[in-house]
Amino acid sequence: MATPKPGKPVRGSKTGQPIMALFDLLGRSWTMGVIWHLYRGPSTFRKLQEYCESISPTTLNKRLKELTESHLIERSIDGYMLTQQGKELFELLSPLGKWAKTWAKNYPSK
Repeated sequence: MATPKPGKPVRGSKTGQPIMALFDLLGRSWTMGVIWHLYRGPSTFRKLQEYCESISPTTLNKRLKELTESHLIERSIDGYMLTQQGKELFELLSPLGKWAKTWAKNYPSK
């Protein structure tokens, strides 16, 4: 599956609306986990693999490539790190974590 790009067809949008391209990227397995982990600071491939527990090397390579192509992460001497744009995205998404905890507490457990 190709890296989602604004202006190109993506899941949920034939015209590639920017928000839909972003949701397509963020909705892929382990993408959010990688972003969350890299917010703490640069990390090597091995550390990311440990953090993401059951991720295969193939999947991690795909996610790192997609996030790099999307200018959300970049390579550094310490491994991978968020770009400024990646940090801004994390800051925008972070409040959803708090909301999700409240939502989870109120979620019916059937």
